[in-house]
Parts: sequence; C-alpha cells; structure tokens
Amino acid sequence: MALPTGRKVTANIALTLDGRLHGPGGPGDMAAIVRYATTEVARDHLDRIWADATTALLGRVNAEGFLAYWPTVAADESADPRDRGYAKWLVDTEKVVLSSTLTEAPWERARVVDAPATDVVAELRAADGGDILVNSSPSVIQALLAADAIDRLYLLICPEIAGGGRRLFENGLPGTRWKPTHQEAGELGEIAMVYDRVR
Repeated sequence: MALPTGRKVTANIALTLDGRLHGPGGPGDMAAIVRYATTEVARDHLDRIWADATTALLGRVNAEGFLAYWPTVAADESADPRDRGYAKWLVDTEKVVLSSTLTEAPWERARVVDAPATDVVAELRAADGGDILVNSSPSVIQALLAADAIDRLYLLICPEIAGGGRRLFENGLPGTRWKPTHQEAGELGEIAMVYDRVR
C-alpha cells in the first residue's frame, strides 16, 4: 500500500495480556499498563518508535493529553535521556491532529484535520518524509488497521489481564499477516514487540 515515497505508517501502543488498551474503569484505568511504561525495555522501545519518523499522527484526546505532559519532559534536564529524546522529537516534529471538534491546533508545528484517518494517511504518504507514527491513539490505529494501512506495529505487552476495557483488535478487522522483527522481554515480564506487515 506504500506509495513511491516509501513512507511507512507505523503505530505504537501498549496492551494488556488480554489485548486491552485500558481496564474496565474506562480510558483512565491504566493500572495494568502504567507500571510497565518506565522500565528499561519500555524506554528502549520508546527510542525505537520515533527513530525514523518525521510526522506524528494523533487523535484529539492524545494530542491534548500529550501536550500536558511531554513538553515538560523535553525541558527537564534530569529526565531519562530516552524520554527526553522522544519528548523533544514530539515537540519539534510535524504533528497532524485528527479532530472534528478542535478549531485550532493545540501544539506548535501542528495542524488539525477533520477527515478520515485513511484519507490523511494517503495525503501524507504522497509527500516526502520519514515514517508516519500513530502514537497511542487507539481510534486512529483501529481505523488504519481496518483499512490495512499500517506497515509496522510497535507493541508493548504488559503481563496483566485487565478483565475488561476496550480492545485494540476488535472483530471485523481484515485478516492480515505480520512478521516479528524485534522482541525484547523486561524484568517485570513486559515484552516489546515490533511486527512488520507482510504484503
């Protein structure tokens, strides 16, 4: 599906062992995930996800949540260098925020687009640049999975069963095949995985 520019669409997200994005308490119920987000393996994984990316594609909720957190990390000289590297990249890179409600971009170097994720990705693929990273925006990732428009998945699998909550891989997605290209287990049992779409 990639166009001649060769831009890949990549997606990063953390999931519980039972495939949940969060616990049964809703999007704020991150107890089964949050303790694994700052491990050595998770931080190395964070370094990996943006290394080749020049555009961040975000849903509104994540764009606003990230704005409240990552710029402070970018400015914090005592922050872990991997966290700070990602934070600086996110602040400085091109950001496209998908939203039907925002009237202006919540970040510098960002633009708001009210259009389907697949249309936006097609436009971005046609332009020059590095990878297009969809970072922890489940609704955007799900729309692109449904259209078979993701080339690489970065998954952090957290070794807990949430027992409820939204799943990333819902029924109705097209059948696709993926090749593991990286796997690393951490001390708490978390596993960082990278899968490339086999086309």
